[in-house]
Amino acid sequence: MDLEMVEQVARLDAWVTEGDVVVLSGAGLSTDSGIPDYRGPSGSARRGSPMTYQTFTGDPVARRRYWARSHLGWRTIGDARPNDGHRAVARLQQQGLLSGMITQNVDGLHQAAGARDVIELHGNLARVVCLACGERSSRDELEERLTAANPGFGAVAASINPDGDVELDDAEVDGFTVVDCAGCGGMLKPDVVYFGETVPADRVSRAFALVAGARTLLVLGSSLTVMSGRRFVLRAVRDGIRVAIVNRGVTRGEPYADLVIDAPLSVVLPHVGVLIPGA
Repeated sequence: MDLEMVEQVARLDAWVTEGDVVVLSGAGLSTDSGIPDYRGPSGSARRGSPMTYQTFTGDPVARRRYWARSHLGWRTIGDARPNDGHRAVARLQQQGLLSGMITQNVDGLHQAAGARDVIELHGNLARVVCLACGERSSRDELEERLTAANPGFGAVAASINPDGDVELDDAEVDGFTVVDCAGCGGMLKPDVVYFGETVPADRVSRAFALVAGARTLLVLGSSLTVMSGRRFVLRAVRDGIRVAIVNRGVTRGEPYADLVIDAPLSVVLPHVGVLIPGA
């Protein structure tokens, strides 16, 4: 780190060690775990449009295509492990410096690093929900069923997106078999919020309540391009709560932030909160 960044990190450290920090994390926190983001330096533009709820539920061909691609993508998401950034955030929580955690990510890596009580705005790819009976089950269980139903499926993913979807030639999807709910035969869907869906109101209310009680809103690895995350920054500014952002590349939150650090999170975060007693 150069001198300017050392000073920025020292300022962030001072704020965090005061406590009452709410973390809002995005895909940039998971890039060092091998999961690319959409818009940051490690990301690549998606060639197609992301899956929408309306397309998933209304188009059997698109649904089959999604499950074939996601079946491949889960091998990366499911095998991903927390990086130094995730572990640093979990440590800050264990030290009592965080009053809440909100994530836009669906990879579960905060919890894998030891974090607790994380509000997952967009759900978690490790779960599957039946749209008919509402039963939730594990993604690993579904993967076993998909593997058994598609013994000859040998496609190779060209690239992967943060939601576990991959780029895959349509020709490789032909013949892929989708499985339904083992209990009622209903349609299965990853337990995540698709485009065209809204984040459940109770999650949003809980997240706003956390922000309202914070001394600092710490944004980690989010471009804040979509309102799903940016609204919490806007609320913090409205309520006079300071905002700090650590992210690689520009974010739409910069005009509202009191501190912006453009650097890898796994480099910055291990230096924050390490000098307090018990750290």
